[in-house]
Amino acid sequence: MATIWRALARQGRALNQLHALRRQLLAQPSCFISTSKKNKDIAVPVQPMPKSEELKKLEEHFADTDPDSDKNWTSYGFDPTDPDLDNFLHHTTMFFTITLCICWGAFILAYQPDHKNLSWSTRESFLELERREREGLPLVSPDLIDLNKMELPSDEDVGEAEIIV
Repeated sequence: MATIWRALARQGRALNQLHALRRQLLAQPSCFISTSKKNKDIAVPVQPMPKSEELKKLEEHFADTDPDSDKNWTSYGFDPTDPDLDNFLHHTTMFFTITLCICWGAFILAYQPDHKNLSWSTRESFLELERREREGLPLVSPDLIDLNKMELPSDEDVGEAEIIV
């Protein structure tokens, strides 16, 4: 039996060596470098082409790069004709919606008072449970309502009706 185990162990070592050799042979380089001849020739026309009339008009139109020019004005969509009114309405709208509604609205919703007294009732119930445990009383009293104050129907009124407690 020991001979079989030794033979298996030897084969395992040989297989590990073959596996390591295979990994070394199949290792790929991490980046491929092109070794082809670099062409630095660029095709350049000898004589410049004449500009067409359409190209000349476009160059004239886009030659004015003054940012204060009305031609370069992009509307915010509030007023398509007056840039000053459009800018004013844009900033006013953003102030009211972002600053007042979203920021202050989220602040008010987060810190509003507990109008349903949910946190008060939870605290009060935990205090009552702690008091009952401390005094050794049951957590929920079976005599929540005094039996003398309750009027139950007589057995004749109940009759054959099934009572589930």
